[in-house]
Amino acid sequence: MKAFKAYDIRGVYNQDFTAEDVYKIGFFLPRLLNTDKVLVGRDVRSSTEEIFEALSRGVNDAGADIYDMGLATTPMVYFGTAHFNFDASVQITASHNPKEYNGLKVSRSGALPVGYYSGLADLEQLITSGIIEPAEKRGTIVPFAVKDAYVQFLKQYVPEDLSSLNLTVDCSNGMAALLIKDLLGEEPHYLFDTLDGTFPNHAPNPLEEENVRDLKDWVMKNSSDVGIIYDGDADRVMFVDEKGKFIPPDLIIAVLGRYYLEREKGPVLQDIRTSRSVSEYIEKLGGTPHTWKVGHAYAKLKMRELNAVFGGELAGHYYFRDFYNCDSGILASLLVLQVVLEVKQEGVSLSQLIDEIKVYANSGEINFRIEEKEAAMEALKEHFSAQKKPSALLDFDGYRIEYPDWWFNVRPSNTEPYLRLVVEAPDQQQLEGRLEEIRGVLKQFEN
Repeated sequence: MKAFKAYDIRGVYNQDFTAEDVYKIGFFLPRLLNTDKVLVGRDVRSSTEEIFEALSRGVNDAGADIYDMGLATTPMVYFGTAHFNFDASVQITASHNPKEYNGLKVSRSGALPVGYYSGLADLEQLITSGIIEPAEKRGTIVPFAVKDAYVQFLKQYVPEDLSSLNLTVDCSNGMAALLIKDLLGEEPHYLFDTLDGTFPNHAPNPLEEENVRDLKDWVMKNSSDVGIIYDGDADRVMFVDEKGKFIPPDLIIAVLGRYYLEREKGPVLQDIRTSRSVSEYIEKLGGTPHTWKVGHAYAKLKMRELNAVFGGELAGHYYFRDFYNCDSGILASLLVLQVVLEVKQEGVSLSQLIDEIKVYANSGEINFRIEEKEAAMEALKEHFSAQKKPSALLDFDGYRIEYPDWWFNVRPSNTEPYLRLVVEAPDQQQLEGRLEEIRGVLKQFEN
């Protein structure tokens, strides 16, 4: 089915998947995860209630109970899964996608993600060919409150004195608005803090520059120390400095290093697109950076394997050992605020801290529309390897090809005909030269 992705089930509702599909997912999910209780949270999208109803009918017809959290951020569902020892949970959300999308993020015991190669492929097979025979005794829907416990968990990370920080916070009309004021209070300047699944002000994807424009403007108007913007389900967060400049999310891994590595040394997880600036800064703080695949289904498993203190991705996901190795946009923002507060007391602004971290010119992620993705990646690998042997070559998520003075990562989209490219060099002039050379190789493959 088209909606089954690498990390979750997601697509345009009633086009890529329907209520009937959701009913089948609900029916076979208890069998897949060997449980008779499924914890369910949901976002505020227009199609969410219909999806919840179909999912609940399926789970109940299988003889299992739905434990209904009601409206929730995705990290709140992760918390509820692990904290209350559920063996299965579902968050109904399409995260940062536009309003016509919806989906289901499935987790198992310990809030471990169920990705395509860790259960979703089996679930897809069941809904395609499995036989539905409703149980003699149907399950029920049990109201189950998690918010208060989750807020109490987060409160231990709220800086003691936020009054000296001037904050602007954009909730994107998404799920962060459900609980952010319980943590930051009424003092910050809030943008789009009403829950509205039509996203009337901007799409809930902070990686797109146009969606951060309002936050940048209001940071400047409010003379804020930092701007914070969450995506639709609040599992991601991004930041704007006091000058209204967007901070590349991988650099926030280094900022979080200021929080954690002064308290405890250890492994730090980063994805294959992460700037060398971050790795060097983490090492300077006494941490050990580990590079791995993009995506929460991979990151959470690797966090456990490494016993990493924390980790992060270019897409604005940040993972924490103290949070069941899961990602939480709100938790990440509280920790970043603590660092901003500490450096402000030293007379250092957020932009000055970022300037201290960022020592290379970086392209950010660039997309190329290419059908023959594998052939294009091999062409790049051969082109540059023929010139000079790389000092390092990582091949577990596309290629990251490194040289002493520059590097690039090229990786295929899991769902679209795109190659995604990140290039980094010592300065802007060299970066432009490398980009021009790469574009020349890829030109023959572009659609």
